[in-house]
Amino acid sequence: MRQRPIWRRGRCSLRLSSVRYFLLSFAISAASTLWIVHLAKTRPGRMLDDNFSQPQKIHTVPVPRVGGVGIVLGLLVSMSLYGWTMGAEASRIAFGLLACAVPAFAAGLAHDITDTFTPRGRLAATAFSAVLAYFVVGTALRQVDIPGLDQIAAHPAGALFFTVLAVAGIANAVNIIDGLNGLASMCVILMLAALAYVGFAVGDSLVGTLALAGIGAVLGFFLWNFPAGLIFLGDGGAYFLGFYVAQVALLLLVRNDEVSPLFPLLVCIYPVFETLFSAYRRYWLRASPPSLPDGIHLHSLVYRRLMRWAVGDRSAKAMARRNSMSSPYLWLLCSASIAPAVLFWNNTNVLASFLLLFSASYVLLYRRIVRFKSPRWLRLGQRPTAPGALRDDNPPT
Repeated sequence: MRQRPIWRRGRCSLRLSSVRYFLLSFAISAASTLWIVHLAKTRPGRMLDDNFSQPQKIHTVPVPRVGGVGIVLGLLVSMSLYGWTMGAEASRIAFGLLACAVPAFAAGLAHDITDTFTPRGRLAATAFSAVLAYFVVGTALRQVDIPGLDQIAAHPAGALFFTVLAVAGIANAVNIIDGLNGLASMCVILMLAALAYVGFAVGDSLVGTLALAGIGAVLGFFLWNFPAGLIFLGDGGAYFLGFYVAQVALLLLVRNDEVSPLFPLLVCIYPVFETLFSAYRRYWLRASPPSLPDGIHLHSLVYRRLMRWAVGDRSAKAMARRNSMSSPYLWLLCSASIAPAVLFWNNTNVLASFLLLFSASYVLLYRRIVRFKSPRWLRLGQRPTAPGALRDDNPPT
């Protein structure tokens, strides 16, 4: 039985009353993250990412990779106040989501600290979190608006399968795009902003407030991650944020029948399509395991082949700046799908058309960049500073 929103007021009062949770999440997250940055300098321990040998790594100095801790603390404090203020039902959902996220976050954080958890282990932990949320919170994907699949999703086993697939898939997708300063975190902010807008548009203050609180927590981390890269999100933060975005999106669908199931998919299509395309590229084109990391994701190609103003300069300052200046390219790509999703959130046919358009545009853009045919207006100059300056412009393809 569909749950109705537990609290309804006018749109302006909804937004104003939710600002307190946004601000509290931001303050706690920003302060906690700054403390972690300070702690990493004085007592680094195992929290630093100092492995520069992997192909997807493009930083040159050790950086703490436990940024998810501050985000979780910010949400925990703000959601505690929200649950205490709004009553039992709001408390059950808010605390339920955070409690169910523990396996996903813990597995990612353990990998950040020990570097021992396999991708399958982290994905399994996230899937377990999705199962917990299915039963505890009631976030179930029972309609997908795809011919032939709605009949399967209508059954409990089918709904559970699609729910786990969606949640684990989005969590893994957010982790996949976490390769540049501010890239994954800003994309998550944009996604949550879209969910907050539609949540308030349909009068669902619970979904809107959860999304706003999430934005505040991520912004508190973003403040120290971009552009300086003082701290990284880490697998714990990436998997947690992917889980959180997926759960807020499912809550929006469960509680509001007028929202198209394709709306959250279009909102998240950039990281989702990046993941699917990477698996295809690795397995079919390179005959390697889909889980094997490489250095030719779209964001890696943007860094190497579009941001050419400092090619050859291996100083930490130059690479950090080049890293951060690459992220806005991908923010625009992410926004290109979110904008039509927000405009047509209740029109399945239009959303499906934009899904196809984004997929084709992504493949075309990737193809042009990987073949060194990207439009000149996308490339930000070139200023070689050392012999062999183009060496990092040519990763193996």
